Amino acid sequence: MTSRPQPRNPLHGITLEAIVTGLVASMGWEELGRRIPIRCFTNDPSVASSLRFLRRTPWARSKVEALYLEVRQAPK
Repeated sequence: MTSRPQPRNPLHGITLEAIVTGLVASMGWEELGRRIPIRCFTNDPSVASSLRFLRRTPWARSKVEALYLEVRQAPK
């Protein structure tokens, strides 16, 4: 099974773990929890617990992906 190229998908090839890790590295858990107020970011956060929640919760994953794209596009 081969994957087709996705030239218009800016998240193609980026894992959810890389997204969460990148957001935590750039803004920290506190800011991430402030921007997206979900328990996996505000109460005893970890990458593992966040990934479990985000994989089961499409609306939360969409918010995290959108924030990642926003942060990635922001001028440095």
